[in-house]
Amino acid sequence: MSTVGKLLERMRRNPKDWDIEDLKGLAKRFNVDWRQPGTSHFTFSAKGQIPVTVPAHKPIKPIYIKKFLALLDAIGTQNEKE
Repeated sequence: MSTVGKLLERMRRNPKDWDIEDLKGLAKRFNVDWRQPGTSHFTFSAKGQIPVTVPAHKPIKPIYIKKFLALLDAIGTQNEKE
């Protein structure tokens, strides 16, 4: 399993204690755009998907990690269809 795969698996098993840098790194690997429009929140978006907004404070609550993982899963499914 690749390093990214291992990181995703760890996030799925334990969606606590992650920070925004972890999410930004994964977003870069999956070609997910992110922006911080001058607030304490980051918005992750991908073509054809609903954007996910995540507060930047640490630790990020598990619900936001789960939403981010759902976005990555949707991108993976979309790429398989293409």
